[in-house]
Amino acid sequence: MDQVTLSKPHDRLADALSDEMRAVDRLIRDRMVSEHAPRIPEITKHLVEAGGKRLRPMLTLAAAKLCGHQGDADVKLAATVEFIHTATLLHDDVVDESAQRRGRPTANLLWDNKSSVLVGDYLFARSFQLMTETGSMRVMEILSNASATISEGEVLQLTAAQDLKTTEEVYLQVVRGKTAALFAAACEVGGVISGAPEEQVDALRAYGDALGIAFQIADDLLDYVGDASSTGKNVGDDFRERKLTLPVIRAVALASEQERAFWQRTIEKGQQDEGDLDTAMELMRAHDTLEDTRLTAEAWARTAREALEVLPEHPLREMLSDLADYVVSRLS
Repeated sequence: MDQVTLSKPHDRLADALSDEMRAVDRLIRDRMVSEHAPRIPEITKHLVEAGGKRLRPMLTLAAAKLCGHQGDADVKLAATVEFIHTATLLHDDVVDESAQRRGRPTANLLWDNKSSVLVGDYLFARSFQLMTETGSMRVMEILSNASATISEGEVLQLTAAQDLKTTEEVYLQVVRGKTAALFAAACEVGGVISGAPEEQVDALRAYGDALGIAFQIADDLLDYVGDASSTGKNVGDDFRERKLTLPVIRAVALASEQERAFWQRTIEKGQQDEGDLDTAMELMRAHDTLEDTRLTAEAWARTAREALEVLPEHPLREMLSDLADYVVSRLS
């Protein structure tokens, strides 16, 4: 591929890891097959072919290659990470009653909720089969812990999403569950299977954690300041769905009595009128919480970049550093 066209770091990563990613795709297709339940490959094929950046498996492959890995354990773990991610998407779409993902109808809409939940369970089971094939108890511990953290974060979000008492600390816990836990684990296992020194394994985990947090905060902010044509979702969807994300949490913390009553009506009680999104935007601008949230996302991206400094010099290290910049550059 022409390097001039590869302006985005995830595209450059995909190009640098193209052979390994083809192997991951072959393995995913092989393990999606079910002799007795044809609905399993139908649904997983629909999801896998929906596209997406495949960022999580690429993080595993990049971390392993950066640390000099030999063998095929990196491919197995990259597929494992993608299975875990895909399983959580199936479950999320049921919980959120979503009708679209990446511009296509969701599995729960095309089939039904029961199929989505059960196929998600199947993919989790497949992911655990794959990770055992590496023979590394430590890898299994990292990925099983990440799976538990993801589930915990989803349950926490159910109780925290529309509660104005939700703090930044709770929000961060949800973000670690939703996004950062799998980013961190994807990077960490790449270092572990390569036999990298502990300092480098720790650095990879710290990079993935900070990258995931920056990614999710940026995503939440884009819901208010993004362009629908590039983000793929309508501005203000989180407000309409009454999700408490960082810019709103900060606006609530600084709210006057009258402003707090507005947030209680629109978020806690769900009584939203025309013009309420404009009012919400005005309140967030008045308290500078949109700008503060952007600065927070940039700070996490900086933390991610700094974590990479102990890793070997390598073109992939530069791409991972650029990736941290890219996730927040969408905000400017």
